[in-house]
Amino acid sequence: MIALIQRVKQAKVEVDNQSIGEIKQGLLVLLGVERDDTQGLADKLLKKVVSYRIFNDAEDKMNLSLKDIEGELLVVSQFTLAADTSKGLRPGFSAAATPSDAKSLYEYFVAQSKAMSFDTQTGEFGADMQVSLVNDGPVTFSLKV
Repeated sequence: MIALIQRVKQAKVEVDNQSIGEIKQGLLVLLGVERDDTQGLADKLLKKVVSYRIFNDAEDKMNLSLKDIEGELLVVSQFTLAADTSKGLRPGFSAAATPSDAKSLYEYFVAQSKAMSFDTQTGEFGADMQVSLVNDGPVTFSLKV
């Protein structure tokens, strides 16, 4: 399971020109689900996402987590993160989970985030989405479990 996380001042996702999820300060999480991923891996990744220390403290050091700043999450499914780009000029997706498995784990990840009391907004699984953001820094990390 892969999360591309971006520290944002604001982010939103639209489908058919309608805003369906929007946050202020926090993390935009692009979530990729691979073939052998499980709920246990989703739990591990979520814990890492919300605990990852990438927000600045009073001394301007990256020392605070999403939990520390009480930030928001915008979670967007992105199967292209599971792409094999090691050869050729076209990505391969054999490592990606099936759409039904990916949707189930995406929904589980979101539900667990909400259960942890994070203000969590989402995209729409499988939809053609337009994501806009103000990346703060810019700060972007790829996390994999």
